This record gives sequence, C-alpha cells and structure tokens, in this order.
Amino acid sequence: MMSVLRTGRHVLIRRTSLRDEAAFVSYARENRQFHHPWIRLPQTKRAFGVWIAQKCDDPACASFLVVHRADRSIVGLININEIVRKGFQSGYLGYCGSEAWAGAGLMTEGLGLVVSYAFRTMKLHRLEANIQPENAASLALVRRLGFRHEGFSHRYLKINNRWRDQKRYAVLREDWVGRGG
Repeated sequence: MMSVLRTGRHVLIRRTSLRDEAAFVSYARENRQFHHPWIRLPQTKRAFGVWIAQKCDDPACASFLVVHRADRSIVGLININEIVRKGFQSGYLGYCGSEAWAGAGLMTEGLGLVVSYAFRTMKLHRLEANIQPENAASLALVRRLGFRHEGFSHRYLKINNRWRDQKRYAVLREDWVGRGG
C-alpha cells in the first residue's frame, strides 16, 4: 500500500501517484456527470498520465486521494494548487468527491485531514477555496470545516471554457490549529 499521510475514522489520505492510474480513471468515469460542471478529471489512462506528471513535477501543487479505510476505494480527490512559499505560504484548494458517498461525511473528514497535513506538515499559513455560488455541497463543506467567507469574485476562474463567478473562503493555520485541527 502506498504511504498513508493521515488517517481518520473512516478515511485516510495519501498522495496521488502514477500507480493510481486504473482506480483513478475508473473513479473519474463513474463520477463524470456528478462532477459536471464543476470539474473535469482525466477520463483515459493517457490523460491521467499527462495530468499526474504535471501534478508530480510541479512543486506548487500537491495532490491527495481520499481513500475509504474499509475497502480502499477512492472516495475523493483534493489538490492544493498554486502553492506559494516565502512570505505567502499559501495554496488554493480544489476537490471533488464520489457520488456514491455523497452526504456520508467522508469528504468532510478527508478535507479536514488534508488541511491538517497542509498546516502541520507542509507548514502552509493559509488555504483558500474558490467555489461557484451554485455549488451548494462544496459551500457547505468548507463552512462545516470553519473556513471564513472572504468575498465574491466576478468572472474569476475559467472552468470548462467559461469564466465563472466564485465565492472565496479561507482558513488560516493559527485558526485551524487553535481549535484543535
């Protein structure tokens, strides 16, 4: 089994790797409609190879799988993108969960584990999530974890060839660690 970074009650997190090709492509295909229009994941082994090479070769990105402890199935993906070091120590979160486990709390647990890892191990200071206003499940997820709403950005991010409005949420290391995260 690949190296586990953090373990929760129901899920664990680990880095996404090339060895995840078959399981990841299967996960992406099974959840294609569920993720639309929020995110588009690689649907073929070749596309996964290109995608994971970009993630692994980029020091400004960290990709994590949320894995169910009982059956080791992928229940979600969480990326920390655009990591900037030096005086900033920050990154942007991107994530998606499995339709089969929607509403079960597994992504809440998984994202909590990634946030803890980012603050305690990666020594980041701030994580930001930009979420389309229509994505109620994603908004609820960051609110459950104590992210603060910081504002609204008009036509902020290009997704599926369209500029999309985003609600900005963030959490700081001292706030997360201060409440035991």
